[in-house]
This record gives sequence, structure tokens and C-alpha cells, in this order.
Amino acid sequence: MLAFRGEQYQLQNKTDREKLEVSMKLHDELHNNYELISKMACIALDRGLKLMIENPYTQPHYLTNYWCIKPKVIDKDRRQNGDYMNKPTQYFFIGFEPKQNIIFEALDYVPKRVCDHIQGKDRARIRSEIHPQYANRFIRQYLIDEK
Repeated sequence: MLAFRGEQYQLQNKTDREKLEVSMKLHDELHNNYELISKMACIALDRGLKLMIENPYTQPHYLTNYWCIKPKVIDKDRRQNGDYMNKPTQYFFIGFEPKQNIIFEALDYVPKRVCDHIQGKDRARIRSEIHPQYANRFIRQYLIDEK
């Protein structure tokens, strides 16, 4: 949101015209990404495919505010299910409903990752990694029958 408004730190020495150009470019990228994710969802619905989309859950968030498909699962603290980070995440289920299985087993301790000192693509990669324990529990809880 700061970048769209021209208030991002990197834009502080830019002219209003340069800020507008950055904002227009961001809006174009946002529109393109919205169109792509919507087309992917339409293809899944048309072909009867099951599609699950994972996306950060922050407010305000474009998909949460403007997409006609609502998230069916919002995990506000992933550490409670054995992940490295507690970042809020929303999950969209298209073409099927999530299962509501209860997992009755203890979690192994997973140390919290801190990547405040890391910059750029390495930081993004580290923040996006999912611990295998979290992935396993998520699949068993929401995607497959545990009967």
C-alpha cells in the first residue's frame, strides 16, 4: 500500500511523476496477477479439478477484499501446527470443500526462524519455506480422508 501511495522509503526522493509511474506499473502487475489467478480458478471449475491456493493473510489484502472466492481456512499462527513462522496464511479451496479431520498427535518442536537480518530473494525464499511437519499435518487435516 505504501508503494501504491508513493510513500515507500525507496520513493522518498522521487518526483510525483515518478511515483505515479511506479504506481501505474504496480497496478498493471496487480491486474495481471488477478487475471491469471482468476483464469486458473475458472479452468479448475470448468474441468472439475480440485485447486487449493495458499496466500498470505494480511489486511488489507486484494484477494480478501475483491475476489469473489473467499478463503475457507485462515491459519493465523502456523507455529501452532509445527511451522517455522507464525505468519498468517489464507487458503482458498476451489472445486471442493476442505476436510475437517482432527490430528491427535504431539507436535515436534520447531525453532522459530528469524530472518530480519537477511535481505532480498534469500529472505523471500526463507519466509516462504514450509516445515515438512506443517505440510504433513495440513494435508492430513484438510485434504485427505483420515477414515
